[in-house]
Amino acid sequence: MDDISKEDVICFDPRGRSFAVCRSPNDEFFATDGYCTHEKAHPAEGLVIDDVIECLEAYWPLQLRPAKAKARRVCVNLAIYPVRIEAGKVMLQI
Repeated sequence: MDDISKEDVICFDPRGRSFAVCRSPNDEFFATDGYCTHEKAHPAEGLVIDDVIECLEAYWPLQLRPAKAKARRVCVNLAIYPVRIEAGKVMLQI
């Protein structure tokens, strides 16, 4: 949990899948698919501003609450997964 700074996005690939976990400025954690639905870029290349991930590689904004694409050219929303904190660890429910 402490490895993820506020406004940061990290990517990890367990068992052949890719996920991104981010921490909003108000200390909420979110988990998404690990690839942007627009350019197949990693959201981890971006940063979190308020409750939006700004993908710097694909110029793709994703609003985390409610989960939806914010750019006109992006018509496929990214999956958002429930997150809980357990013993100081970020746990994804997939």
